[in-house]
Amino acid sequence: MWQLIGYSAGVAFGFFWGLFLIAQWRRDNSLVDMGWGSGFVLVSGFAFFAAGHFTTRALVALILVAVWGLRLTYHIVRRNWGKPEDFRYAKWREEWGRWVVPRAFFQVFMLQALFLMVIVYPVLLIQSSARPGFGPLDIAGVLVWVTGFLFEAVGDRQLARFKSDPQNKGKVMRTGLWRYTRHPNYFGEATMWWGLFLLALSVPWGWTGIIGPLTITCLLRFVSGVPMLERKLRGRPEFEAYARVTNAFVPWFPKGDREASYTTSSNNTTR
Repeated sequence: MWQLIGYSAGVAFGFFWGLFLIAQWRRDNSLVDMGWGSGFVLVSGFAFFAAGHFTTRALVALILVAVWGLRLTYHIVRRNWGKPEDFRYAKWREEWGRWVVPRAFFQVFMLQALFLMVIVYPVLLIQSSARPGFGPLDIAGVLVWVTGFLFEAVGDRQLARFKSDPQNKGKVMRTGLWRYTRHPNYFGEATMWWGLFLLALSVPWGWTGIIGPLTITCLLRFVSGVPMLERKLRGRPEFEAYARVTNAFVPWFPKGDREASYTTSSNNTTR
């Protein structure tokens, strides 16, 4: 297992090293976002064939990672190609000045390679195990993954359609899945990794794979996902009104709906 993880780490860091070189040539460090999903596919595929066990569980895990990673890569490339460097990386480029190249290498590309290895760890556990079978826990993992995939894919699609309408310029998306969470795509991505963790629970040391979904959930909710995006939106009256009634991450009914439901329930009880 540890040998497989070591070789997989070499693949991950080599991949992000290559992305770094291309990004410096293009002067666009947001290229790292375009390679995020495909990096998982590359590492998971390498581990699957390098381990050579080819169990049903290992194949399912690879397929799930590939579907998620390739869809995400396509979505981000389609959204960002031909546009200026993402505002987050442009800001860092300005702040880092002459140190932008070494800091981008370590704090963006190599750091993302490290996070990738931590997050993909439950999949590597699955690929390294020769234990056969596919039981109820595995089925539950697939169902959780499908739920997360729908939140991410549908949420991205709804937002893209909303932003493509010129009449919505400057407005905040508040319909569809975005009515129940301010970040259905981030919630969906985290949920998918919880599903893969459930798959890992059926192999030796699978419980240690919890570090993967915990890491991606914390990153999206508290570090690089929700906080960085919302920092750009704070102060806008429409967004502030939206944020007051809508959960940031876990989907739930807007506060107005909850209060109305509670009032109706209380009135019915009184009657």
